[in-house]
Amino acid sequence: MSGRRESDLPVEPMAEDEARASDSSDRTPWYSGISSYQWLVLAIACAGWVFDVYEGQIFNITRDQMLADILASEGNKGDVRQYGDLFLGIFLLGGTVGGLGFGSLADRYGRRPTMIVTILTYSLFSGLTYFADTLWQIAALRFLVAIGVGGEWAVAASLVAEVFPARARAHASGIFHASSTLGTWLAAIVGIAVGSQWRYAYLVGVLPALLVLWVRASVREPERWQAKKAQTGTAGMGRFRDLWQSPTWRRRAILGTLLASIGLGTFWAVTVAGQNLVDTMLVRWGVEQAEAASRAKFAYGIVQAAGGGLGLLAFGPICARIGRRRAFVAFQLLAVAIVPLTCFGPQNYTQLLIALPVFGFLTLGIHAGYAIYFPELFPTNIRATGTSLCFNGGRLLAVPILVFSGWLKGLPGVDIRWALTGLSLLFLLGIGIALAMPETRSKPLPE
Repeated sequence: MSGRRESDLPVEPMAEDEARASDSSDRTPWYSGISSYQWLVLAIACAGWVFDVYEGQIFNITRDQMLADILASEGNKGDVRQYGDLFLGIFLLGGTVGGLGFGSLADRYGRRPTMIVTILTYSLFSGLTYFADTLWQIAALRFLVAIGVGGEWAVAASLVAEVFPARARAHASGIFHASSTLGTWLAAIVGIAVGSQWRYAYLVGVLPALLVLWVRASVREPERWQAKKAQTGTAGMGRFRDLWQSPTWRRRAILGTLLASIGLGTFWAVTVAGQNLVDTMLVRWGVEQAEAASRAKFAYGIVQAAGGGLGLLAFGPICARIGRRRAFVAFQLLAVAIVPLTCFGPQNYTQLLIALPVFGFLTLGIHAGYAIYFPELFPTNIRATGTSLCFNGGRLLAVPILVFSGWLKGLPGVDIRWALTGLSLLFLLGIGIALAMPETRSKPLPE
């Protein structure tokens, strides 16, 4: 395929119908004509992603108490924050391994069976965390939970993209990823409810296993995938060499991975740090530490998350209106501006609560773009493989950003406000990456 323009790439058999549908998207509501089965697929994908996010966020919310208890029981005086950052890095690594492995399996053996296995994986190992009482057990379980989490997202994102028509794809995929806000809220509510009894929070993570019954009874393989498998056979599906041997797919995979690394790196370094920012500022304003910590959980887990959820929901319609690349550029440019405004502008808690939703809207909104954009970059036989490589490869590349962020914020005398402002400059790199990528708005899925 070397030397061919991306506009000359072959497309799937139903491309002509999709193109006609997308041409009328400005005149017809995106949800017009969507079948009950398509809505069902979106609901199942969202439910799986809600618990994906819960599994990651519940550790952020409970880790201080969890690690303090375990370090004390081991007679270990290790730093809670140090181990917390280490386990976050392990979680990102597990997500990469699971995403790459399950993404390929989803292309090879189907979306439905792979989704079932991923859900069972993270449900089982979340429940087992209830019994963990050593650091190595926590490390192993976080890695295994992440394997299931990383795999489920890629499968669900590909499934939604393949089931919905072109004119509705951005909106549906945006809704899918925006459902992550419910996972954050669920983690915040459960974290507050269980208090210091952190073990019970991980038992809640067993609930998604019930989704398996729903998936088995309701989901069928997309027609695109069935047609491609009939054409190439199982051996022709989900092969990494097909991804890397093509200059077009390889370039898209590399750029997509870099784009995701910026969003995921800034998520852990900047967006999640909203909780620490609130805590630090409240203490600076004379609030007692215990009260500051409680207010910070609410400000981050509920208020900022609400703004982030709106940003995720808005990203799909914005993508449909102005294009994928322009949406990424606009959000990241505005994110560079909002971070210092949030860090240095508010003079009291009320003003901070007003700023945080905008902060969440702009720093988190681009994440919906990964579910919208990445499945549109690759053909059916490697769609989940390529989508997973971009998103979960981004997780791996985000680890150094996470480590650097923790080191920077831990330096004596470093003001977290200046640290976050400096880290937000990573969004400028994300703008350059987005500009180098192809535009997929109103185009059929490639083949």
